[in-house]
Amino acid sequence: MTALKFDNLKNEGIENLPDRERRNFLKLGFAITGVFAGGTILAVTSSVRRSFASSGDFLAQYPYKPHYGMLIRQDRCIDCERCKQACAKTNHVPAYGYRTDILEREMSGAEGQQREFIPVLCNHCNLPQCVRVCPTRATYKDPRNGIVMMTSKKCIGCLTCQMACPYNARYFNEEKMAVDKCDFCWEARLSRGEKLTACAAACPAQARIFGDLSRDDDPVHRRVHQIGQTVWVLRPEAGTKPNVFYTRG
Repeated sequence: MTALKFDNLKNEGIENLPDRERRNFLKLGFAITGVFAGGTILAVTSSVRRSFASSGDFLAQYPYKPHYGMLIRQDRCIDCERCKQACAKTNHVPAYGYRTDILEREMSGAEGQQREFIPVLCNHCNLPQCVRVCPTRATYKDPRNGIVMMTSKKCIGCLTCQMACPYNARYFNEEKMAVDKCDFCWEARLSRGEKLTACAAACPAQARIFGDLSRDDDPVHRRVHQIGQTVWVLRPEAGTKPNVFYTRG
């Protein structure tokens, strides 16, 4: 088992790095057996039981209707960046910003040097640390659907939420003079009747599956709760109960 540590890795300031540099700076190990970045990033066994909303504090049901979530089939990502392009166009993300990103890692295999990619975005946690620390309640969890959102006019730019986020999923938007982040395309798409986020709709490899975790017949619910493949979350030790899950296949 290989360990990769970043002793100086912080949640603040990363949005100022150029895109490629940020991708390399935030390298994570993607093998399910790996332990990286100073802690367990990917659970070695399925972490669904202690991560999804129908366990522990959330009893036997999801608290939101719909309860939006995303499953990322990590090994399907080919780093074409169509998800990033679609996100930026749909949500008017400036060139220096990001609502979603793709991290990469070089691996040595039987066929020589290979690369592995993992899409990342706001995890829309059930216990979001960003919401807990925001002094003005500019960031909040929508009581209808559980999406973690921003009210830009309330943001004072203190970056407390950015520092609290375990997933480095926020950046400071200089035009809005406020922190910005993924909202599962609620404003641009879902609230207007669309069923998928821009990134999920644009992915040619169907690496991102978006849907309603509260519905038994929804593809995300079925895949997250199946027992045939391991499903994991990023940084489960943070205790945030993410609504973004990862698997292979």
